[in-house]
Formats: sequence, structure tokens, C-alpha cells
Amino acid sequence: MATVTLSSSLFSTQKPMTLSFSYGVSSDKLNHTSFSGNFKFGSMKQSRRIRLVPVCRAAASVVFRDLDADDFRHPLDKQNTLLLRAIPGLNDLGRALLGTVTEQIMLLENIGTSVLVSKNQLPELHQLMTEAAEILNLEAPDLYVRQSPVPNAYTLAISGKKPFVVVHTSLVELLTRKELQAVLAHELGHLKCDHGVWLTFANILTLGAYTIPGIGGMIAQSLEEQLFRWLRAAELTCDRAALLVSQDPKVVISVLMKLAGGCPSLADQLNVDAFLEQARSYDKASSSPVGWYIRNAQTRQLSHPLPVLRAREIDAWSRSQDYASLLKRAMKMNTVHTF
Repeated sequence: MATVTLSSSLFSTQKPMTLSFSYGVSSDKLNHTSFSGNFKFGSMKQSRRIRLVPVCRAAASVVFRDLDADDFRHPLDKQNTLLLRAIPGLNDLGRALLGTVTEQIMLLENIGTSVLVSKNQLPELHQLMTEAAEILNLEAPDLYVRQSPVPNAYTLAISGKKPFVVVHTSLVELLTRKELQAVLAHELGHLKCDHGVWLTFANILTLGAYTIPGIGGMIAQSLEEQLFRWLRAAELTCDRAALLVSQDPKVVISVLMKLAGGCPSLADQLNVDAFLEQARSYDKASSSPVGWYIRNAQTRQLSHPLPVLRAREIDAWSRSQDYASLLKRAMKMNTVHTF
């Protein structure tokens, strides 16, 4: 059964659990890390440190002063969001569910188990976030760094309060400066599009369907399948947000490649073009009737599209007229940020 997902993660893969104040870790199916604070992740070696190269944005970078979420929203994401907006009372119900108790749990969890990034704490990470938010015409959320060997990032906005983004230390170790900023931009995309709120609403409908006698289970199953399709489309939307900030499709694709099979010791040997060729071979292998059936069976219950498919999708959008039109509307940044 689908759950009320209170946050959007970068890359998820495990099965859903029941309704709880939790959010996904690195996996492809809906899975959650409990807010109990009992993190069962192995400790990273003490000798490893977070190292960031000083940020220096190219003068050609642009910002989108009048950017609206629908300007880059994936068509399926847009379609499902419009359907939910049309349901009377759903907005109030969802926001009541994400109330002050949830906010307090999340606040204490982050403050107690993570490091809050600021101008005086991990300032280079702070700069990456504020710059990405500026490009997307969005107020920068709070940013936390949490110790975990699972490379992941996730975000949450509650009841109109200031949202936050959490990044795991292993992800910082894995990615370059530009790739890390693309990840932050991906999470900002979830905030820009109000995905946390709308995903909650969709889950409410699904859970409610199970209470209907007789055909309720069939209705709920159909709603779940639609929800998972939307979740996958939402991830494609946020990959587009990452591209709007990085303005280089290879940076976004490199992130997806490293999440699929990268590690710090092999990072300099990974090849984006080879990964795109791998995506094309996947399409070819799944083009037969049997391949199509297997592909759909494997991906139907995934909250995130497969990394190769995300790579192919963002490569195609980077060549589209829609992306070119957005860049034409953008304004060049006035200053170059350095440390």
C-alpha cells in the first residue's frame, strides 16, 4: 500500500511502509527512514573529510527571475497536479495532516542528528545552495548535512513553514562541486513544484480508497499505479530543475551515473557518453514484446525512474525547444561568486 510520503528523495529503491513521519533513503521504491533517530547506518571512517573546491561560477551563468514551476514541469507531473488541485477540500486536509507536530519532529530530528549549514558553518555548501536558489527564483531553504554511508538527499516543506534539504555525507564525498549543486537544485525543484504537498494529497486519496467496501481495493490499486507514475514524472521534473541550474546536461547525467554505480575511487574513470549509450541499449533490449512486458513489470512500482532512463530523458530535454526558450528568457548573473 502506498504511504503518505512527507519528503522527496533523490534516489530511492525499497518498498513502502505504513503511514509515518518519515522519508525515503537511497532506493528506487518508496522507503522511509524513521524519525526515531535510531539510524542504523555504519559510521564512516574518521579520516575521511568533506572536501569542496571553492566555487567560481562562470560569467555565462543565468538566473530565471520570472520562473514558474509549470515552465519546466514534466507533462505527466503537470497533468496529475491539475487533477488534484480540482478536488475541493483536499488542500486543507493535506495541510492539516502536515501540521505543527510534524514540523517539531522534523526540526528536532535535524538539529539533533545533523549539521546546519550557514555562512559560518560549511560556507561553501551554503554558497552552492543560495546560488542554486537564486537561479531558480526561490528562497533558499535550510540545509543540513547528515552522516550516512547511503548517498542521498531529500527535502520537505511543512504547512508553509521554511522548508529544508538534507544531504548525506557520502553523497558529498561522491560528487564534484557542480554535481552537488545539481543535486541541491533537484531538491529545490521539489520545493518549487510543491511536490511534498501534492504527493501527500495523492496518498490521502489512495488510503481513503481502501476504506470503500467491495471495489475499494481495486480503486486503491489503480490510484497507487497512477501515483507511482506521477512520482516518476516528478523526478523527471526535478532533473530539469537541476539542468536549469547546472546549465550542462553532462553534469546532471554524471550525478545519475554515479548514483547507479559510482564511488569516489572510480569517479575519474566514469564516462557520461558511455552511460548514455547504455541507456540506448536498454531501450533497444526492452523494445520487443517480452522486453516491454519485463520493463513495465520491473518499473511499475518504482517511485523513481531508472537512472539510465532519467539520463536519456534529461539529455533529450536539453536539446528541446522548451529548454532553449527558457534560456532565452533568462538573465545573466551580475556577479561571479568566489571564496
